[in-house]
Amino acid sequence: MIVPLGMTIYFSTIRYQLLYPDRSGFNGWSNYEFFVTDPAFWPAILNTLILVGSVLAITVVFGILFALLLNRPFRGRGLARVMLISPFFIMPTVNALVWKNMMMNPIYGLFAVISGALGLEPIDWLSDYPLASIVIIVSWQWIPFAFLIFLTSLQSQDQEQLEAAVLDGAGSFSRFRHFTLPHLARSIAIVILIQTIFHLAIFAEIFVTTAGGPGNQSTNLAFLIFAQALQGFDVGVASAGGVIAIILANIVAIFLIRIIGKNLAT
Repeated sequence: MIVPLGMTIYFSTIRYQLLYPDRSGFNGWSNYEFFVTDPAFWPAILNTLILVGSVLAITVVFGILFALLLNRPFRGRGLARVMLISPFFIMPTVNALVWKNMMMNPIYGLFAVISGALGLEPIDWLSDYPLASIVIIVSWQWIPFAFLIFLTSLQSQDQEQLEAAVLDGAGSFSRFRHFTLPHLARSIAIVILIQTIFHLAIFAEIFVTTAGGPGNQSTNLAFLIFAQALQGFDVGVASAGGVIAIILANIVAIFLIRIIGKNLAT
């Protein structure tokens, strides 16, 4: 880890354009200035925040919902758990291809077929709603992770408290609000921390489906760094972007760790 990080920091301070290798040399802060003043930089930051926040909200809500449903005994519960967990084991690239070609294709995708059957005009999701499409694709793969964490936490909940609450006349919503949700607080904090770190670097889903477009509507920070390095052939500027991404990720991680620490302390 230290060697690639050191090389990235070094490359971010030199002029390293692959198309002009003879023009290399110390560049100071110019690479950072060029990356930050790129017209796509602030849209990429905003898209990254929207993407991370939306995926976290969806995965936490649906993860809790599915955990509550599958924590109850019913016939076929084991099969339902396996089916719900299975999307997490699909590679991100394969996951994106499945959604792009089988679900969101405006001609023969499942959504287009359903829209046609209802007499509606098919929607070109990846062109009309690119960022929302990425949110759906990533959320579908990460809901099982949240579900597993929450289900494990629910199985350790004190059932005697719930039974006593039922005898006292507490309804389902009251039991969830005053007993289940506080019990899940630590698990929610862990899910948010882990997923935030991973979602800040989402790349495969964007590369396979929208390629950051249309324009820069679905470009996040990770894809912008890729574009500078492998499309613009400017390793110096891309390395500066990588350093900025590392700093932002650490700021977010430290902030979340402190929140979790306070949560665990209480």
